[in-house]
Amino acid sequence: MQQYVEDYKTKYEEEINRRTTAENEFVVLKKDVDSAYMTKVELEARVGALTDEINFLRCIYEEVGELSQMQTISRDLSVVVSMDNNRHLDLDSIIEEVRRQYEQIAQSSRAEAEAWYQSQYEQLQSTAGRHGDNLRNTKIEIQELTRNIQRLRAEIENVKKQNQQLQAAIAEAEERGEMALKDARLKLEELESALQKDKEELARLLKEYQELLNVKIALDVEILSLGAVNYTWNIDCGFGGSGMGGGFGGSGMGGGFGGGSGMGGGMGGGGICGGGSSFGGGSMGGSCGMGGGMYAGGFSSGSGRMCGSGGGSSSVRRCVTTTSVKSSGVRF
Repeated sequence: MQQYVEDYKTKYEEEINRRTTAENEFVVLKKDVDSAYMTKVELEARVGALTDEINFLRCIYEEVGELSQMQTISRDLSVVVSMDNNRHLDLDSIIEEVRRQYEQIAQSSRAEAEAWYQSQYEQLQSTAGRHGDNLRNTKIEIQELTRNIQRLRAEIENVKKQNQQLQAAIAEAEERGEMALKDARLKLEELESALQKDKEELARLLKEYQELLNVKIALDVEILSLGAVNYTWNIDCGFGGSGMGGGFGGSGMGGGFGGGSGMGGGMGGGGICGGGSSFGGGSMGGSCGMGGGMYAGGFSSGSGRMCGSGGGSSSVRRCVTTTSVKSSGVRF
């Protein structure tokens, strides 16, 4: 669209230049016509002057003729009176000859002047006709240029209206876009606020979960500690077993937790029990040990108990119980 506007503007400027050129040519032609008219006026003045001169010469000629006639009459009289034998001078023929010559000169001058004037007049007419044709063509071109200018102006007005409509549509679209962007930003802010609230809620829930998990782990540790104490109490009580050295769930010379027989047995539950006897000396000795641990939730605990006894005429029993809790986990 901008290219069309530029093209029309260029054409309009070209037409303006052509119109200016035509007007300049018209002014030049007008000057030529004025010059030709002035020449015509001068020629007419010269013709008038020549006519006046011819009339003046004609009057002089007539006066000379009259004077010649009077001289002839007077000479005739004098001749008649004075002498009769003088030769007669034919003044009439001389005057007629002079008159004829003057008339020929006047006619030739008149013919030359009329011919020159006619040629100049015809030349001026041809020039005026040519200039008139050029003037008519120029007027036609000016009319065409005027119509083109009006058409271009109408097209320019239409283009301006279309441009205004497009600018209004662009402004409306920009306004709608800004409103949509504002709504999107508001929604984004709401979503970010909701996300921040959800993050805070999640952190709070994680904190509560961690606290509950710590409580659970502490309870588990306490339960395990109570279980270990109960287990130690059961070992102290000596459930089951028979023979020289008996342990919980075993039989034979030496027993251990989990079952075992022979001179020495091992506990299969994570502890070590061993027993021994001396058949020649009549004495028996035994020892039992247990260790346990649990790993969970970032805490660790362990407990152990060592018991030993000796046979013979006297008996000695020792028990040691240990419990440990670390922050790295719970072992059992």
